[in-house]
Amino acid sequence: MSGKTGEEFKQDLYKISYTNSLHLPPHLLYNLDTYTIFLRLDIMVMTRPTWHEYFVSITKQVATRSTCLRRKVGAIIVKDKRILTTGYNGAPMGVRNCLEIGTCYREELGVPSGERHEICKGLHAEQNALLQAAFHGVNIQNSEIYCTTQPCVMCSKMIINVGIRRIYYLEDYPDPLAIEMLDEAGLESIKLDY
Repeated sequence: MSGKTGEEFKQDLYKISYTNSLHLPPHLLYNLDTYTIFLRLDIMVMTRPTWHEYFVSITKQVATRSTCLRRKVGAIIVKDKRILTTGYNGAPMGVRNCLEIGTCYREELGVPSGERHEICKGLHAEQNALLQAAFHGVNIQNSEIYCTTQPCVMCSKMIINVGIRRIYYLEDYPDPLAIEMLDEAGLESIKLDY
């Protein structure tokens, strides 16, 4: 350390830390007399996700439980920043799902996405979230729903009638009638980019 005492060296390191607290680039090069020291000083700042980021990340995690072979969808119902219910797309309780069977009936028949919803063993994520509320007696009126995919017309009709006031979704879904009905009912439908 070119004649520096331990205390002087600590003072130099303190100056580096203090300088970095001024938000200079994290890779700092300092020449302490004859020694060149490379330091990476990452400012440890504890950050919290926004409410949207928080609920979107949970909705994406819920989607991982899906048993659908075509599309993994998750939904959560939120009221006053509290998660009330969750749902993912899959077959009803006690019924073998496509993942277990190893095939998708809609795929075998060549049914395009967004059409002929009745030709499917599965319930949609939004439907399962709504049904969980009914099953457990949870009041979801004036709540919000987060979905990984924009709700279809069937789910939109249900969402309107249960009194959910706002939909947040991540991916578009090819169902113009759903959009038209949500608009007519005055329900906000907001696409998030996360």
